[in-house]
Amino acid sequence: MMNPRTPFLSGEVEEAYAPARTWSDFKRVFSTESANMWMIAAPIGFNIICEHGVTSTTNIFAGHIGEVELSAVSISLSVIGLFSFGFLLGMASALETLCGQAFGAGQVHMLGVYLQRSWLILFVSCIFLLPLYIFATPVLRLLGQAEEIAVPAGEFTLLTIPYIFALAFNFPTSKFLQAQGKVIAITVIGFFAILLHVGMLWLFIFVFGWGTNGAALAFNLTNWGIAIAQVVYVIGWCNEGWTGLSPQAFRDIWDFVRLSIASAVMLCLEMWYMASIIVLAGRLDNAVIAVDSLSICMNLNGVEAMLFIGINAAISVRVSNELGLGRPRAAKYSVYVTVFQSLLIGLVFMVAIIIGRDHFAIIFTSSKVIQHAVSKLAYLLGITMVLNSVQTVISGVAVGGGWQSLVAYINLGCYYIFGLPFGYLLGYKANLGVMGLWSGMIAGTALQTLLLMFVLYKTDWNKEVEETTERMKKWGGSETTSKDVTA
Repeated sequence: MMNPRTPFLSGEVEEAYAPARTWSDFKRVFSTESANMWMIAAPIGFNIICEHGVTSTTNIFAGHIGEVELSAVSISLSVIGLFSFGFLLGMASALETLCGQAFGAGQVHMLGVYLQRSWLILFVSCIFLLPLYIFATPVLRLLGQAEEIAVPAGEFTLLTIPYIFALAFNFPTSKFLQAQGKVIAITVIGFFAILLHVGMLWLFIFVFGWGTNGAALAFNLTNWGIAIAQVVYVIGWCNEGWTGLSPQAFRDIWDFVRLSIASAVMLCLEMWYMASIIVLAGRLDNAVIAVDSLSICMNLNGVEAMLFIGINAAISVRVSNELGLGRPRAAKYSVYVTVFQSLLIGLVFMVAIIIGRDHFAIIFTSSKVIQHAVSKLAYLLGITMVLNSVQTVISGVAVGGGWQSLVAYINLGCYYIFGLPFGYLLGYKANLGVMGLWSGMIAGTALQTLLLMFVLYKTDWNKEVEETTERMKKWGGSETTSKDVTA
């Protein structure tokens, strides 16, 4: 027994489940948790796939302009763009922890304050990212990119500066809505955004003949459309969580920044890891073919990753809500069910990729040479998809529980101390090229996944409830009442 003080709840807190000891208990938990998870994950996953589709379709249209244009746009969006995307999404993940736990604890009025703090912090962060965009060409040269790719990629990157400021409003607003389970609006906005984006790409590139300049314009307009639509929905239809602009948004902002930075480091180390393989491939012989084939694989991997980021968001919401409610057993069972289902989905993706290995590159390019190169990488892509299916979900658990700093250390060791050097040795020293680069980095991902599984196995969920209570006291500043909860 333990005696955590569960905030803002009256009466006795009851667990959602009795301990699961029989097959019937397991089936009931599995059925209930599956429904709870997918009610959140399906809309979020669809929306994130739509948003990723904005990037993928930009690459697809650029590929039909020319091979160099495909390489330039791919490098811009997968290196510079992904750097910014990962950093800002990570900064916004602090909001995911706090909003989810506050909503579970009944502190709904604080969600709007957290949202405003996050908008402010991410907007300032975008200003610090500007030099990366302004000097993208020399940065890409420094990273070893060929001149024929670095110059047009830098020019395209400069045109996409408005995109990062759109993310400063998009990400926090999405987290605010996800914490409350208001995900249908996000899905509708994402669906219409991808349709609009495809139409603008066709108009600007093929009708007006603006080339990659038109692709950049469509990319900016679509992302700003998403951000504005979400903010309008929050202000107009979220009256319980949004009570207007508040001076409280400027209080305790440094503590909020520290949690945001921890979240950003955790997520960025994951996202930049896979982006780094494209940078390394740009220094191989036949750089254009290496980059193009990897970019196609990374785009497909990104589609699967976006689905699992949806599941990641759902399990984060489930864990943070249940911890805020003071129900450790429900949080634990939710995690186990979600990890099991995600693994099965990852295996399905792997089988589909291997079966279609000779055909899926046609979507991106008409070059037979690049299609053959992509086919050779299909098996590594399938393995990566299986690992992502588990790793991404456990990262969502980390966000829901507020473990960002611990996971950041694990990511640093597995990815950058082990995986990246190992991939470099296989790719360059063992002369295995792209296959060696990717194989070494898969080894780093596998090690990270095993360590995260061990952390999950050793987690004391009762202790997590206690820590959530203390966090809500600190951020919410309200008194608590004593409850008895047992996992």
